[in-house]
Amino acid sequence: MPADHPVSFLAADGTSRLAGTCTLPDGDGPHAAALLIVGSGPVDRDSDHDRLALGVTREIAAALARAGIATWRYDKRGVGDSEGSYVETTFTDARDDAAAALAALRSRPDIDPRRVVVIGHSEGALHAAALGTAHPDLAGVVLLSGPAVTGAQVLAWQAERILPTLPRAVRALMRLLRQTPARAQTKLFARVRGTDRDVIRVQGVRLNAGWMRGFIDHDPAIDLAAIRMPVLAITGDLDLQVDPDDLARIEALVTHAPVEVHRLPGVNHILRTCEDGGRPGAYKRQVRSGQPVAPQVHELMSRWIGERTAVRS
Repeated sequence: MPADHPVSFLAADGTSRLAGTCTLPDGDGPHAAALLIVGSGPVDRDSDHDRLALGVTREIAAALARAGIATWRYDKRGVGDSEGSYVETTFTDARDDAAAALAALRSRPDIDPRRVVVIGHSEGALHAAALGTAHPDLAGVVLLSGPAVTGAQVLAWQAERILPTLPRAVRALMRLLRQTPARAQTKLFARVRGTDRDVIRVQGVRLNAGWMRGFIDHDPAIDLAAIRMPVLAITGDLDLQVDPDDLARIEALVTHAPVEVHRLPGVNHILRTCEDGGRPGAYKRQVRSGQPVAPQVHELMSRWIGERTAVRS
């Protein structure tokens, strides 16, 4: 049976110890392996938030273990069992912590460092692409619900798509106040870019401004154009947080290596099959009802990773 093993490693700046799980498949190593990088927000190794247990990376780890592939996933700084402060973590810190996790995974004697891929979901896909550029000896990069445009463009696109899904009373109030998500974003971006502080207060709430500055200005096209190992990109066609058309952009940008893209019908941003148009307001109902990550996501990844990490005679 696959087994979960607790692991820890130092954050990139050496100030905090991050906790995680290494899931090993049956059999003796050294195993092929995947580093799992979660999406945005204060989510843990399993992609779980205090108020919403998405379980995306937990389910992926279990599926890959059944396919004979080890995985490593970890809690962000200040989340779960990890030390440090989430709100003080910048976008660059998050990327550097992913690199530290990759180094820790590859150092294990039961892992074959030549047969390692990186898998990122949502924001994690941005860091996965960056690692692919920085570590050309990786076996591959998997981008799940990953954008191919700047964070500012991602958030603007989200605002346009999500506004119609809000309750009618909320939309009426916004009209009354002459407010729109786009207008609110413009004000927030200006405030975040107008300071060099990592944490600011917005309406009394501490905001991770250092992360947001990095995210809204980061352009993944630069990394995608530089990648020189195989890339697999999967996005649901009902994703309202990342434009599914970014799959075509990824395919066009990755020119130095094989690229395979899949636009999954009826699948939303959290990789569940849905019948509600993909609106984020339905995520809680989906996960609380026990709806799993769409099986085709696991099937595509297991097959693709298996092909690229197979032991050659």
